Amino acid sequence: MKSVKYGVIGLGWFGEKHCEALAAIPNVELYALCTRTPSRLAEVAERFGVQRTYTDYNEMLADPELEAVSVVTMWDQHRAPAVAALKAGKHVFLEKPMASTVEDCDAIVAAAKATDKFFMVGHICRFNPRYAAAKAAIAEGKIGKIVSMYARRNIPAWVGADVLPKIGPIIGDGVHDTDLMLWYSGAKVVSAYAQSLNVRGFKHPDLGWTMYRFDTGAIGVLENVWFLPDKTAFQIDERMEIIGTEGSIHIHEVHPNFSVCTKDGWTSPDTTYWPQLHGARAGALRDELAYFANCVAQGQRPTVITPEESREAVRACLAAERSAATGEIVKL
Repeated sequence: MKSVKYGVIGLGWFGEKHCEALAAIPNVELYALCTRTPSRLAEVAERFGVQRTYTDYNEMLADPELEAVSVVTMWDQHRAPAVAALKAGKHVFLEKPMASTVEDCDAIVAAAKATDKFFMVGHICRFNPRYAAAKAAIAEGKIGKIVSMYARRNIPAWVGADVLPKIGPIIGDGVHDTDLMLWYSGAKVVSAYAQSLNVRGFKHPDLGWTMYRFDTGAIGVLENVWFLPDKTAFQIDERMEIIGTEGSIHIHEVHPNFSVCTKDGWTSPDTTYWPQLHGARAGALRDELAYFANCVAQGQRPTVITPEESREAVRACLAAERSAATGEIVKL
């Protein structure tokens, strides 16, 4: 299989995680890097031995040797680099959420449709083996017609404090479970009702609860609390329950499936999404990037998630945020 020349746009902490995962994929060459801060650019480039570095993504995209890019900028800055990359003839992996407005999502979807290059949004939970196994069981008809879904995705306050100036929990984490509910049910959200609470005075509320009605009649409830105690031993309390007419599925992804106890107490490191294993970045992040890179190398369009599905997850979450702000049910 040929090696894919790959670039990364955006080198914050998660952009660097992308670099680590890409460096661990055999058929990927980490070829170019781009971020606006020269000192950060030099730091990451030295770490990964990348020679081609840019502070302007348009200059990077002009390189005819570059084949694919990850766009890992802030979510409200996704549209411009994603559309530019697609128009430049590059394959694009875009971090979730797709964008901060439905209008921006529409523009990205249109750009993806206008090219023969591949586009995929990084809905990482679809590459978590437990969620993927649930999808297979649902597709096989094991639980019948879905009537109820509940998801919890809560994190400690210290983690939330780093993120809340930029994005809120209803879309920041709720987009994961909104996407899963849409994927599992094959339905559309027809209404959203949400409540939120701002505890610490950040730009966005610390917690949000959302209730969706789907066009099949099913109900989905999402709990997103970014205010667990700071001394919580795990970085995420993640669970999901899907109830059907003939059975149910229960997913428990709380990290105490692995714990380490020291003189300072016990912690429960991530073993699912981007753990460091055998000296390399692994987990669902590497799996989804490897899947995308293999699609590029083999000329096979990604099918695990479509651009339209990514847009629908954003559309539903933004409706929930509007509901939380107004106290009204928002119909879609």
